[in-house]
Amino acid sequence: MDAGLIGCKPEGYDMSKRDVDPSKPFYVRFEVPKEVAEAAYEALKIATESGKTRRGANETTKSIERGKSKLVVLAENVEPPEVVAHIPLLCEERKTPLVYVPDKRRIGEAIGLGVGAAAATIEEPGDAEGLINEILSKLKGIVK
Repeated sequence: MDAGLIGCKPEGYDMSKRDVDPSKPFYVRFEVPKEVAEAAYEALKIATESGKTRRGANETTKSIERGKSKLVVLAENVEPPEVVAHIPLLCEERKTPLVYVPDKRRIGEAIGLGVGAAAATIEEPGDAEGLINEILSKLKGIVK
């Protein structure tokens, strides 16, 4: 999987412009279709069982900074939003793929927590590699 093919900021993408519903938090930069969000939850679950994942905003941030993240999953319902506002910018800088999902509780369930998680990242896909590749190819069409 070539993470360099798709990042948070493809060539010419301006992070100051948002193509999203204004009711979404300020850090959400693009709309993700429901099927892509569902695939991201599934990829997290599979990678947790057969690969390696990190959970929470702090661990996700460290993974991105260290260049280990293959896919970042970020919840849209984080309170306060400032907790994760840096993650899309960091993904842009490091060219790390990012998927926004609606619910932090579902991220927590996917990675085996009893509570929600604002963010999670897949470091080693395990059996989820094919699914992650599908997500990345769909992101290419979403993030313009």
